Amino acid sequence: MQTTMVSSLFARRVIYPLHERLLKRPTFRYLAELEQIQWWSRVAIEQLQLKKLKILLQTALAHSPWHAERIRAAGLDVAPDSPPLTLADLRRLPTMTKQDAQEHGEAMRWAGAPGGAFKYNTGGSSGQPLIFYYGRSRQASDAAGRIRARRWWGVDVGDREVYLWGAPVELNKTDRIKTLRDRLLNQLVLNAFEMSPANMDAYIQAIQAYQPKCIYGYASSIALLAARARDRGVRLKLPGLKVVCTTGEPLYPYQRELIREVFGVPAANEFGSRDIGFTAHEAPGGQLLLMSESILLEVLDASGGPVRPGEMGEAVITGLCSEAQPFIRYRTGDMVRMADGPCTGGRGLHVIAEVAGRNTDFVVRADGAIMHALALIYVLRAVEGVTEFKLIQHTPEDMEVLVVPGRGFGPDRQGQIESGIRARMGDSVRVTIRLMEHIPVEASGKYRYVVSHVSLPAGLESTQAAFGYN
Repeated sequence: MQTTMVSSLFARRVIYPLHERLLKRPTFRYLAELEQIQWWSRVAIEQLQLKKLKILLQTALAHSPWHAERIRAAGLDVAPDSPPLTLADLRRLPTMTKQDAQEHGEAMRWAGAPGGAFKYNTGGSSGQPLIFYYGRSRQASDAAGRIRARRWWGVDVGDREVYLWGAPVELNKTDRIKTLRDRLLNQLVLNAFEMSPANMDAYIQAIQAYQPKCIYGYASSIALLAARARDRGVRLKLPGLKVVCTTGEPLYPYQRELIREVFGVPAANEFGSRDIGFTAHEAPGGQLLLMSESILLEVLDASGGPVRPGEMGEAVITGLCSEAQPFIRYRTGDMVRMADGPCTGGRGLHVIAEVAGRNTDFVVRADGAIMHALALIYVLRAVEGVTEFKLIQHTPEDMEVLVVPGRGFGPDRQGQIESGIRARMGDSVRVTIRLMEHIPVEASGKYRYVVSHVSLPAGLESTQAAFGYN
């Protein structure tokens, strides 16, 4: 585990700004805007959203043929001298789905976006992989949004952070550059895909020695690590720690209490996705604040109309910084409920009262290592032609993979899946791939894209009970 550290001030003022400047990302310019705009009134922020929406639609009309056709069909006038847009105008456009983005991504992409359009992929919470493009402004929005949210908790760029995060099996050139960057920015990365009891014990020691100001990672992985420390009677002494930031999944009340008990600070959850980007973050006081400067969030009912105030509905998002491949009225599949009242901290940002997302299982390797399910999701989402998937772990050496094949899927893709899973789970694992026309939901009606029937290793029985495994 690397523990190289540089001056926090040097990292904050020199290394990270230089890093962003070299990548031509306007992160710090946007951060300065966010720091000011968050204190605007809600009305002023909503007016800004509509101005940004008009610019996004102008860009889509000029550079994204798929969106341009829809904008024209809706009869929207987005010329610079046209009247200001309203939400009612936006709702004249039909919503778009992940399938739309899958099938028409090239017709949505603006290859000439300032700074370039970069290919990315995601497994998504539905088990449907998506290849899409993002630009420098979207990257800057994500980075600046997280920096601002950390500042709410007294953590800034260059302060020591521990990341409990996924790591690749083998480091390529890009990964090695990222590792060097992490060191220069005082970020200690612990592998969430290698959560054996012995590794977790080593992680606990590393965190104690590193003395971070912030811990960040998958909600379930941090809670698992906290349960391990509690069960072993470890009392962490982290006087400089300000917050534990969780991401990737809902943060359940028992996990929140466990994290506070073990680490001695509040847990703050983050909401977002790879396709839409950083969306919201919990502030001191417990409210989940939308990144309203970059995200226009609609909450719709089953018929596609807006829900009544305070009701649960589907989060339909327009990414106001998504010009490289516009996500306009994008159905996320996440269910959310907005709060009626304002931000108690005096900000004009919108407040999300509840996010009802989907949780995931861990998988257990034959050697006892516990891995976050994303370790295998990363394998599937990198395989071309996989339309949907579901992984079922029957034993530590028996993995079943359900795949709905799409264009470009063939026998070589099956070999790619098998080798990728064995690289994570070990050469002894048996991988059975079943090609399906569709993948049914669970009896509960929910979609689980990774299911493990394997109990956690001995010594983690109370952890297993806490997480509801059977």
